[in-house]
Amino acid sequence: MTHPARIPPRHPFGDTIKLRIDEQGSGRSLCSVEIVPDLHHNPHRIAHGAVLYALADTGMGVALYPTLAETETCATIEIKMSYFRAVPSGVVHCETTLVNRGRTIANLDSRLYVGDTLVAQANGNYAILKPRTEAAVKAS
Repeated sequence: MTHPARIPPRHPFGDTIKLRIDEQGSGRSLCSVEIVPDLHHNPHRIAHGAVLYALADTGMGVALYPTLAETETCATIEIKMSYFRAVPSGVVHCETTLVNRGRTIANLDSRLYVGDTLVAQANGNYAILKPRTEAAVKAS
């Protein structure tokens, strides 16, 4: 059974970079970050790529969470990130959709925009983790 209103647990790193979860649905999410120079810039006075990566990664997790059973969690396996435009300022919006959800692996796409301009996109694979049974813990 899935849980459409289920959001990920508290996200201290997301809080640190002021990441917002604007919308969440089963297999989709909208997240955003307003670029603050003193917080997000690299030495070249543009948003550090890690900020955009974190936005995409979090958007993917937020979209996947409602598809998980109550006892399941997820973890990033890999993300392929492509950067198209430098982002010196503005609000970066991340639109994420679930591409495929298997039993143990899910694939998601994120597109990052400033206004109508596509600044980056990402594709990620996530492990779907089930709790270990007591028997499996004793056997390990």
